[in-house]
Amino acid sequence: MRTFTWLGATLAATIGFAAILSPAAQAVRLSDGRVYFERPPSLVYSGTTRNRASAYNPTYYFTLEVPQNAGEPLGRIEIAQQNASNFARSVEFELEDSRAFVGTRGDRGEALTLGNVTADEENQTVSVSFEPPVPPGTVVTLGLRAERNPRSGGVYLFGVTAFPPGDSAYGQFLGYGRFNFYEGDPFPFSWRDRH
Repeated sequence: MRTFTWLGATLAATIGFAAILSPAAQAVRLSDGRVYFERPPSLVYSGTTRNRASAYNPTYYFTLEVPQNAGEPLGRIEIAQQNASNFARSVEFELEDSRAFVGTRGDRGEALTLGNVTADEENQTVSVSFEPPVPPGTVVTLGLRAERNPRSGGVYLFGVTAFPPGDSAYGQFLGYGRFNFYEGDPFPFSWRDRH
């Protein structure tokens, strides 16, 4: 046991990655001050109100479950669109119309207050902070209003990363929200076909 403790301490000091559990919050705190979730949130749903390419004013929903044993509340979410390098594939969000609530898209609870909502256009990333942070044991849904859907149909991926609160928070990648957008005439039959 003594050898194991000495070896573990030596290894942790060598790589500078000593994780310390805080008994009060059960968060993982690293030797450099960064804070992790003990159990990160899960991305449980993603969906949109409109799935046709070029449709205007859709809302993109992302539902996360913050586990009871997360150790830290949810302070911030980053949503990063993948492969948005050209105009036809990119999505621009109306940041001032962002909203969040407890529960799911189909079972909405109380509205949550958002802090800073910012976009990094170069990296196609939206960052949304919660004020106050979302406590463990909560299901939360974020709704991002877009100006319009991508102009090209296909499968689109939005990477979701969750952060505890604070300047030293370490983001943990939760997975991808997957959206399918379809091209084509929203009115498949022409006016002439109806007469």
